[in-house]
Order: sequence, then C-alpha cells, then structure tokens
Amino acid sequence: MNRIGFIISTIFVALALLSSTLFVVDQRQFGVVYALGQIKDVITEPGLNFKLPPPFQNVSYIDKRLLTLSSLDPEPMLTAEKQRVVIDWYVRWRITNPSEYIRNVGLDENAGAVQLNRVVRNAFQENINKRTVRDLISIRREELMADVQREVLEVVKGANKPWGVDVVDVRITRVDYVEAITESVYRRMEAERKRVANELRSTGYAEGEKIRADADRQREVIVANAYRDAQKIKGLGDAQAAGIYADTFGKDPQFALFYRSLDAYKQSFNKKSDVMVLDPSSEFFRAMQGSGTATSPARSK
Repeated sequence: MNRIGFIISTIFVALALLSSTLFVVDQRQFGVVYALGQIKDVITEPGLNFKLPPPFQNVSYIDKRLLTLSSLDPEPMLTAEKQRVVIDWYVRWRITNPSEYIRNVGLDENAGAVQLNRVVRNAFQENINKRTVRDLISIRREELMADVQREVLEVVKGANKPWGVDVVDVRITRVDYVEAITESVYRRMEAERKRVANELRSTGYAEGEKIRADADRQREVIVANAYRDAQKIKGLGDAQAAGIYADTFGKDPQFALFYRSLDAYKQSFNKKSDVMVLDPSSEFFRAMQGSGTATSPARSK
C-alpha cells in the first residue's frame, strides 16, 4: 500500500515539475523568459515552449497587438497668438522589441503608455506653439499631426536608449478653446447673430413699407382713373339725355313746358311741411290753371 502511494506521489510531483517547465505563447503576445531576473529568451512565435522550473526561470507576457493611447490630461496649450486651446488626441502604437522595451521602459504596457503620453504631449505643445488656431482647424492640421509623429518617433527610436516600440499613427480628435474663452466666443457669436437678425428685420420692415406705399399709390391711381372714367361716362350719358330731351321737346314745345312745370312742382312740394307763398296769377301755376290757360300764351304768340 505504501508502495502504491509512493508511486502516485511521484507521478504527481513529476507532472507538477513538467507543467512548470511548459508554457504556451498566444499569437497576440510575446513570451519573455527570465533567468534569475535577466532576460534569457524572447518567444515571438505562438506555440508550446519549454523552460527550467522556477526559480531558475520564469516567464511573463507582453501584448504584441496594436495599442491605442488617448490623451489623459487635456490641459490648455498656447498657440502662436497666445490663445489657450484644449486638444484631444490619440496614438496608435505597438511593442516591436520586448527586450529593449523591458530594459528601457517597463515590464508591462501601462508603463509604456504613461511615458508615451508625456512624450506625445510635449510634442503637441511644441508644435502648437508654432501655429495659429486657424492652422489647427484647417488643412495644416495634417501637417501638425505628421510633425508630432516624427518627433515622437525620434524619441522612442533614439540611438542611446530605444524604447522598442513603433508609433503607427497620431490623430487629433478635437480642438477647442478653454471654457472661459469658449463662453466669450459663444457670446460674440450670439451678438453677431442678433445683429444680423435685427438687420434682416429692419430690411424686411423697410421693404414692407415700400410695398405698402406702392400698393397705396396704385390704389389711389386706380380709384382716380375709375372716378375719371365714371365721370366721363356720366357726362356722355347726360349729354345723350340732354340731346334726347332737346330733340323730344323741340317737337312739342307745349309738352316740354308742361313737363318742366311738373318737375318744378315735384321739387317744390317735396315734403308735406313745405310752405310756399306765391301770387296765384304767377306763371308758376299756369300748368294748374287748365288747358285753356296753359295754352293761352301759345295762342297769344
């Protein structure tokens, strides 16, 4: 029984010892083998690998994928016109030489991100100091990002102390004034928009008054022309009526005299309250005195 237990224990110890000598490197990682604190080997290809058991050798892993570093401290920067602006940026980078990276930067990706953030920020500050706000938002923005990437690469690939990393891309995602200046810019923009709106309202009011004045003038002209035409037509009608009357009365003078007398009576006795004091022998009542009297003047002629 003791022999069986010994055999089983030996097998477990052997398996544990064997497992401590085997390690797997993922295709997304570098495997770094340490021997007594020194880098012994760097495994770049994925697969199963062997090493000495601890404490003789240990293994750690570093990401070999393309990493993204975004701006961590968006503090204001001064432009060439001494304007304070805030920029947001990001950097795409990767570890290319794990040995150099571990010796000169750190043991993990966070160490590289912290140092790279400092270098990128300094490069942005130096280049923004040479450019205006207009340059930052115009086509020269690409030139700025290219200059920053070149300066960062000069630092991380320095001959004396290379970082073992590669900076693939540097991009600016936002350029803005600091909050106090932004509020001032917004107020100026609002004042300018109000000025333009008031100018448009004034122009519209002036155009409206001009249109109304022109409409009133056209109305007066139309009314005057209509009144003129009406009076002209009325005058023609009166002339035709007078001609008809003259032609009719010329054929029978006695009828004309009688008609005019009736018209005079009609105008004189328009109301019941009208009172007239006349001589009965007056010519005014001749049409009422009978046919003989009415025709006597004609006979006398």
